[in-house]
Amino acid sequence: MSIYTVKVEESTPATDQKPSAGPVYRCIYAKNALMDLPPGLDSLWDFFSSSVQRNPKNRMLGRRQIIDSKAGPYVWFTYEEAYDAALRIGSAIRSRGLNPGDRCGIYGSNCPEWIISMEACNSHCITYVPLYDTLGANAVEFIINHAEVSIAFVHENKIPAILTCLARCTSHLKTIVSFGEISSGQKKEAEDLGVSCFSWKEFALLGNLDHELPKKERSDICTIMYTSGTTGEPKGVILTNGAIMAEVLSTNQLLLETVEAGTEEDTYFSFLPLAHIYDQIIETYCIYSGSSIGFWQGDVRYLIEDIVELKPTMFCGVPRVYDRIYTGIMEKISAGGALRKTLFQYAYNYKLRNLEKGLQQDKAAPLLDKLVFDKIKQGLGGRVRILLSGAAPLPRHVEEFLRVTCCCVLSQGYGLTESCGGCFASIADEFSMMGTVGVPMTTIETRLESVPELGYDALASVPRGEICLRGKTLFSGYHKRQDLTEDVFMDGWFHTGDIGEWQPNGAMKIIDRKKNIFKLSQGEYVAVESIESTFLQCPLVTSIWVYGNSFESFLVAVVVPDRKALEEWAVNNSETGDFKLLCASSKARKYILDELNSTGQKNKLRGFEMLRAVHLEPYPFDIERDLITPTFKLKRPQLLKYYKDRIDQLYDEAKGKKE
Repeated sequence: MSIYTVKVEESTPATDQKPSAGPVYRCIYAKNALMDLPPGLDSLWDFFSSSVQRNPKNRMLGRRQIIDSKAGPYVWFTYEEAYDAALRIGSAIRSRGLNPGDRCGIYGSNCPEWIISMEACNSHCITYVPLYDTLGANAVEFIINHAEVSIAFVHENKIPAILTCLARCTSHLKTIVSFGEISSGQKKEAEDLGVSCFSWKEFALLGNLDHELPKKERSDICTIMYTSGTTGEPKGVILTNGAIMAEVLSTNQLLLETVEAGTEEDTYFSFLPLAHIYDQIIETYCIYSGSSIGFWQGDVRYLIEDIVELKPTMFCGVPRVYDRIYTGIMEKISAGGALRKTLFQYAYNYKLRNLEKGLQQDKAAPLLDKLVFDKIKQGLGGRVRILLSGAAPLPRHVEEFLRVTCCCVLSQGYGLTESCGGCFASIADEFSMMGTVGVPMTTIETRLESVPELGYDALASVPRGEICLRGKTLFSGYHKRQDLTEDVFMDGWFHTGDIGEWQPNGAMKIIDRKKNIFKLSQGEYVAVESIESTFLQCPLVTSIWVYGNSFESFLVAVVVPDRKALEEWAVNNSETGDFKLLCASSKARKYILDELNSTGQKNKLRGFEMLRAVHLEPYPFDIERDLITPTFKLKRPQLLKYYKDRIDQLYDEAKGKKE
């Protein structure tokens, strides 16, 4: 296909039982076979301990010192100090009766204690189970019971949440350890239920280091990571030492071959949740590389301040974070006056043209980087050399902007918890990868499988179909859910449910989602995520949920409008009232409906994919109302339940107009 991918198996035609599948490809850097783990590395504990041996005095885990309620400079644990703490905490865990293979929960915001708890588990082959910091007590309760968690490390501000559900978890949970202090009242409340509570310092004193570290195997279960899911209960994804290690080493190989691998000179800014696979893999990679990890304060208001203080060299974000950065910079440029705006646009276009010609980032416009773009670089601390993006597709205009203005390379990836995070990654300094998720990681083989009901053909001149994976970084199944495991594994292939399109240069582009499809009453199939992504190109909206079902012939939607845009429209159209009143205005609803359908027409949506009515929602979809997942995916059943009355009104209204 290209210099980046190589065909390893031919395509397979359709049969009565199975749809056709395209050829099998792997990354060119995988050479003639998928990457093997080097001898002597059997667990993540080996990654950590080898970094300690190489650089015992290097900074490992840092947080800002709070003095008189103000954040000061970062203070650090060295690798040696973190190692000693992990050994002591690991010994304390064993003193509570846990043995290799037992399960330990970790619940709370990113901080040094989170990583030390994780490494303590790794040292004694205890399976760690992240408990979602951003989910409510019900999910925490479910995970504790489902995974049979017997000890939980908990951030002090999450102690009240875990106490709320503790009475329903005591058949398994017997010990709670606070990352910091714990009040006597909280201790008593837990102890009355038969659960022992310790502060971090108290618990560390239980570790006498008498417990010999057990032999570790690559096949040992390292973690059970629960995915929040858009429907039903969370699923526990089983990941082994070998799978996670392969993902980390593959990340290193791709960076080594294409830009620059991580080293002990690197500093990483930790703010994406460690309870998600994306950040956890990157932090494990940093530990493998001997890099430093600095944690945010846990408050989004001080995010940029933390970044500027830390001055990271590696920065991971999700599209929502990068979109906020883009919007903030554009607002400053617009407020800077006509001359500055003109200069910026000239510099932007000049560098963009050179990047499109194939020039590398540092050679595209070095003088303009210093004169024009340096302020943007300083906004991320001034030292960032690589931006990583994942969890959802990065809007093309935001990706282009970051590549041009941030004076560093960018890699967008695609992956799932089931694939240990990234299974595709774009080559960081290859501008032709724009708008794609890049090439397969060196541990993965992939193919597309046709989806006839959606019109996707894996054998067409432009191959499109469901992305299927096999390789060394795939999960070992869903905990206690063999039925769900069998649903996604067929003929040795993991079916992701995502629709991809091969690009001529061997990169993959995510274009749709197989699962979120439904049939309208006239028999037309609707791929709702694809339609939503089209409507989101309308600058008047920040979020949209499109709804339809097999009893109706058309679509309706709940829309969160862009506040500034709607208020500007109101001024120009003599509409009065605050934002909430404007959202209730029939004129505003018609205006946004017309603009959305105009966007749909420009992007060649079909007639039945257009909207017939919209409800304007003044409040963003949020986790508190259980409308989105922690990675900002829409929870469609929950949205329907929450907006059921509104949806019924929209259908009645649209049918009434028709009549």
